[in-house]
Amino acid sequence: MEYRRLGKSGAKVSALSFGSWITFGNQIGNDVAKALMVKAYDAGVNFFDNAEIYADGKSEIVMGNILKELQWDRSTYMVSSKVFFGDGGTLPTQRGLHRKHVIEACHAALKRLKVEYLDLYFCHRPDKETPIEETVRTMNTLIEQGKIFYWGTSEWSAQEIMEAHMIANKLGLEGPVMEQPQYNMFHREKMEAEFLQIFRNVGLGTTIWSPLASGILTSKYLDQFPEDTRLNLEELRWLKKKNLTEDNLKKSKALKSLADELGVSLPKLAIAWCLKNENVSTVILGASKTSQLDETLTSLETVDVLTEDVMDRIESILDNKPELPPF
Repeated sequence: MEYRRLGKSGAKVSALSFGSWITFGNQIGNDVAKALMVKAYDAGVNFFDNAEIYADGKSEIVMGNILKELQWDRSTYMVSSKVFFGDGGTLPTQRGLHRKHVIEACHAALKRLKVEYLDLYFCHRPDKETPIEETVRTMNTLIEQGKIFYWGTSEWSAQEIMEAHMIANKLGLEGPVMEQPQYNMFHREKMEAEFLQIFRNVGLGTTIWSPLASGILTSKYLDQFPEDTRLNLEELRWLKKKNLTEDNLKKSKALKSLADELGVSLPKLAIAWCLKNENVSTVILGASKTSQLDETLTSLETVDVLTEDVMDRIESILDNKPELPPF
């Protein structure tokens, strides 16, 4: 396993991490969840990603029970939660990034995960109705109380992240250390254009999600649409509509041919492509079967296959390189 600094912090995360979105408490049984976590940990994974909204809190309960049972040394792994959507409640007090919900959500996540602190705590989406200063102050309070070590954002814009940094600098508080954006061969704008100034000026760790574009960058959808797929879940209709396009499938077929030529699988090629980006701290892997994780956990081996010539061939297939902003 390779370990990378989380932005400009001193923390190092495994280049490949493991996330429980959709699967834990929803799509797979607890025994499979445990087997997946053990396999990831034994392979050197030190970051396990979660959120209050995943399965309305049940995902964190499943992970917490597994962590309690396995009794891993707490200094050997990091665990995260995310705050914004709530764990199923719909009242104004039960969601958002205002002080009441952020603090109560942190306490609830600690209880569900059965840990004394969260290593990483993400603002799952920007909150247009809460001043960013209120959120920055609240996150700083949680850090001072030892309940979280680092805080960050997920799917925030560069402008919102920089505003949080400016407020933190002005007030002498802890600013966001990491962002969790979607990043894959089909979604490149934030990581390769919008965030470049932040990477250069203040530093930003990234824990990227959906490296396989919800499974489009596998062989699963190339011939026919399978019935037993996460994209059939009601809550993922938006991802299906966004990713399962004729153009993306056409590109995936071409990438599959290239992967076959290189002697690697399409998922490993796609994940290795993400890892080639020096601004990626960790790629979050998801799986519903141990065989899937067996494959993707070896993706680091494929990075060396991605020579300049191969990267150029991938670029010609994708034909979607973001336009760089003027500096």
